[in-house]
Amino acid sequence: MRIGILITHIRAEEKLLISAFQARGIEPDIILDRDLNFDVTAGRGQLAPSGVAWGDYDIVMERSVSTSRGLYALAILNSWGIATINRYDTASICADKLRTTIALAQAGVPQPQTRVAFDTDSAMQAINDLGYPAVLKPVTGSWGRLLARVNDSDSAEAIIEHRQTLGDYNHHTFYVQSYINKPGRDIRAFVVGDRTICAIYRTSPHWITNTARGGQASNCPVTPELNDLCMRAAQAVGGGILAIDVLEDADGQLLINEINHTMEFRNSSAPTGVDIPNEIVSHALSMIEVTA
Repeated sequence: MRIGILITHIRAEEKLLISAFQARGIEPDIILDRDLNFDVTAGRGQLAPSGVAWGDYDIVMERSVSTSRGLYALAILNSWGIATINRYDTASICADKLRTTIALAQAGVPQPQTRVAFDTDSAMQAINDLGYPAVLKPVTGSWGRLLARVNDSDSAEAIIEHRQTLGDYNHHTFYVQSYINKPGRDIRAFVVGDRTICAIYRTSPHWITNTARGGQASNCPVTPELNDLCMRAAQAVGGGILAIDVLEDADGQLLINEINHTMEFRNSSAPTGVDIPNEIVSHALSMIEVTA
């Protein structure tokens, strides 16, 4: 059995995954994305940076910090018939907030009301249609970066002008969501395969509750309602190993906010009591058994 883990650098999560594989008697190959040099036309027989032919890997786990490197690597490997976690089809949807919104809408999964515009005037109209406050997000990005809550037209005009002038083409797509007045927290749920293995509350006095921005993690019980919602969301984007961000509105309804395909989890095992890396490794090995 041969496992590859594609990384930008070894973070706490990758250390935990490596240890979980080693506990099963498996020494995974660590493949640095900066060392990749694909001959796209040559196929799976060429050597990976590890010195192993790509086609000899039973599965490759993509854990790149760089979204573009990870996505292109998955696209190439999947085109060669190499199993990956996650698959390109899933990762490419999750990496794009607009594509995630479309997938959830097609599946009838509840989410905040969302509008998209491509011009400054139409973006202002989209915000007015939703009402203030509203949330402006880049269509790509993570860790709560470049999110903006706009409380009035003056702040909306300023942010839109800045993005139109300074941003690249991604920032010229104006993705606007209705602001959900959540109760000082949101939920991050972890889906591995066919079940929601655990979830945390992320609590913060700031409206952005990401743990990367200082949110405090505590255990969130996985109720049948939460599990059902998360599984529907996961299936909408193709399934796999996913972190699903869930909002609670003022009426207690659960709404899907975002879905992450290379999630961080180092702060979540302790409050939930769930060995997340071991669950991920078990799923990876079960995928290999199914395809063997």
